[in-house]
Amino acid sequence: MLEVKDIHVHYGAIHALKGVTLNVKQGEIVTLIGSNGAGKSTLLKTISGLLHPTKGDVVFLNNSIIKKDSKYIVKSGITQVPEGRHIFPGMTVYENLLMGAYLRKDKDGIQQDLESVYKRFPILKERLRQDASTLSGGEQQMLAMGRALMARPKLLLLDEPSMGLAPILVQQIFDIIKDINATGTTILLIEQNARMALSIADRGYVMETGKIVLSGTGEQLSQSEEVKKAYLGG
Repeated sequence: MLEVKDIHVHYGAIHALKGVTLNVKQGEIVTLIGSNGAGKSTLLKTISGLLHPTKGDVVFLNNSIIKKDSKYIVKSGITQVPEGRHIFPGMTVYENLLMGAYLRKDKDGIQQDLESVYKRFPILKERLRQDASTLSGGEQQMLAMGRALMARPKLLLLDEPSMGLAPILVQQIFDIIKDINATGTTILLIEQNARMALSIADRGYVMETGKIVLSGTGEQLSQSEEVKKAYLGG
């Protein structure tokens, strides 16, 4: 479904991504783990069209999207849930959800997807008319995920969905991620909680200082001594 080919990204003189290559197959959960500053979020922003590489290609469903803008990429079927959630303050939960369907014109389909989001995130239905900025951290994460699902993505990019959440909410978020995947959405997941991420991932990649240094199945990486020492606390 997605091929990232030898991607290089610079922030001025800083070489943030140094030849990153990876792929995501349809129906998979693929996770990308690594320390802060490794380049994980930069990679997602590049896939989403928010950053433009100095070299390399990104191919989605056999079409190069490297020179396309983010609007085109969203319409093609890639949606990102950004780190920090970035819900729209001053707008209600309902209005935030509708923003996820901004590029859609199918009113019946939008309503069906709203009902699907309410079913998956019942708390959002209770908070529909509430200012989104007044939600708790966990509720805002659910809203950000629900908003992304309103675009009907084929590929969902998740950037640190458990960041700042209480342990009980972390488990809930990961259960929701598995459910979203089970209903047909392919997922590329960035997550600091490497143990949780690898436990649900079909495959994973380890990134260090802008490079992929290790890859394998979720099980293989969770058993890797190198990964255990660096990311699993053992």
